[in-house]
Amino acid sequence: MAGKPRSGPSVPRHGVARVISKLGVGSRTQAARWVREGRVRVNARLVRDPEFPAALTDRIDIDGQTCRSVQRLVLMLNKPRGLVTTARDERGRATVYDCLADAALPWVAPIGRLDKASEGLLLFSNDPAWAARVTDPATGPPKTYHVQIDRPDDAALLADLVRGVESNGEKLKACSARTLRSGEKNAWLEIVLKEGRNRQIRRLLEALDVSVLRLVRVAIGPLVLGELAKGKWRMLSDSEISAL
Repeated sequence: MAGKPRSGPSVPRHGVARVISKLGVGSRTQAARWVREGRVRVNARLVRDPEFPAALTDRIDIDGQTCRSVQRLVLMLNKPRGLVTTARDERGRATVYDCLADAALPWVAPIGRLDKASEGLLLFSNDPAWAARVTDPATGPPKTYHVQIDRPDDAALLADLVRGVESNGEKLKACSARTLRSGEKNAWLEIVLKEGRNRQIRRLLEALDVSVLRLVRVAIGPLVLGELAKGKWRMLSDSEISAL
């Protein structure tokens, strides 16, 4: 019937900026900016409200080009210390995207975060829905960290890490903790987390009067950092993506 909308009432509808993000074309923030700039049309209608209702089945054009769902892309980076995990930093600090600057990649976003002082395995993807499943404690894989602390370890500390502490109203704890090596002045621990709260390991150890000297994420589920050089990245294979 003439004039009938392309997506019926049973089709999920969201703000157009969110839909563009789901298509893997850009981040939700980028999409909202494109909408406000008058660069987006939904079913040939110019829209300027990022919350304008749209569905994945609608025709969405950006600068006259129709958006189509892009192939899922996942890559891993060995993040160096000193970089912030953001696309652009209001304080002008170097970001993880500096490591990808010469790669001619389509839009990808970090999956989770590593704080500025932390290093190691960081994933990026252009599929927000898949990324959400990876970071969700209920569906995502555990994350493994190697952590250097400023004191020798002992059995009581390892037990306290697993038992957990209260910090600002949050319960922080590790799934497991074991000693990798220990000396007179410091030790390396392996700590496994299921959920990724903000600065969780640092806050957990600080609550136990222990300082972190280095923190390296070495694995996400079965995916290990391996021999990937610091500041370098590589694409994940289909089997690696499936395993996550």
